[in-house]
Amino acid sequence: MGTLGRVLPALPADRADALDWLVFEQSGVVTTAQATRLLTAGVVRGLVRSGRWRSVCRGILLTGNGRLTRDQQLWVAVLAAGRGAVLAGATAAAEAGVRGLRLAPLHVLVPAARRAARTVLRNLPIDMAAVLVHRTAVLPQSHLQLARPPRTTTARALVDAAGWARDVDEAQTLLAAGCQQRRVTPEEIRAVVDALPRAPRRALIRQTVADIAGGAEALSEINFVRLCRRHGLPLPDLQHRRADAAGRVRWLDAYWREWGVHVEIDGSHHMDVRHWAADMRRQNDIWTTGDRILRFPAWLVRARPHEVVATLHRALTAAGWRPQE
Repeated sequence: MGTLGRVLPALPADRADALDWLVFEQSGVVTTAQATRLLTAGVVRGLVRSGRWRSVCRGILLTGNGRLTRDQQLWVAVLAAGRGAVLAGATAAAEAGVRGLRLAPLHVLVPAARRAARTVLRNLPIDMAAVLVHRTAVLPQSHLQLARPPRTTTARALVDAAGWARDVDEAQTLLAAGCQQRRVTPEEIRAVVDALPRAPRRALIRQTVADIAGGAEALSEINFVRLCRRHGLPLPDLQHRRADAAGRVRWLDAYWREWGVHVEIDGSHHMDVRHWAADMRRQNDIWTTGDRILRFPAWLVRARPHEVVATLHRALTAAGWRPQE
């Protein structure tokens, strides 16, 4: 099985010609120009008319007659968009192994100096995903990943995806997913942002990456840090490492060491009975050492921030914290 559970095509035989290798490298998708350089125009027309090959859209051919696979859709998107086109945004990030991203539409990036074949991309067959073409004036070699089809690096893909996202939550979720799944580091994302002075949501991406570098890997934890900062509460240590009574390593979502206050932000997985029992044992272990522990569901942090802030303020004040005048 190949990447993301795909079956890799068989390697061409020793006597394979240039067309066989091109078909192998591009998952069976070729441009008309590529095909006619290796075959005559008449032979190419004959293959299409006989039904052995399929015309996907103007200038793009499938060297077969079945439905397009995911890999073939990616090649169609890049080849139809024209010279210099690469997979980008959530599409490139998904190809790099970031899980949980939307697989459609397909995002393609082209140099700002040229126009993509938008007419062609608006007339794609029913078994082809929609393609969104973006243009950029800044695409250095360091932002390109050696891959087939060509794509941007994971860091550039996530920065672009965050800028193209529908809203702030989606943008932060994309960045958190890439870092949490260890597909990219905050430092790599920061380097890309530094090279893109006009990147959409640049300030948000910088702040989100700073929060992730501080330990907030989930969107709920990022929202929690933002909440503390906005309301003048001291910032906690995130993903604080701590050994329990049995010597096992535990990770605390948010911890104010000076005041012994610990906060857990519970996602939906905490509702599972196995997680619930484990959470209770961990909570009891922390309580018996004298720390205060607060628990908030992730939705409450977002939906009722003032309620969360009021509870935090009472707990920290009771533990000895005094707000600055």
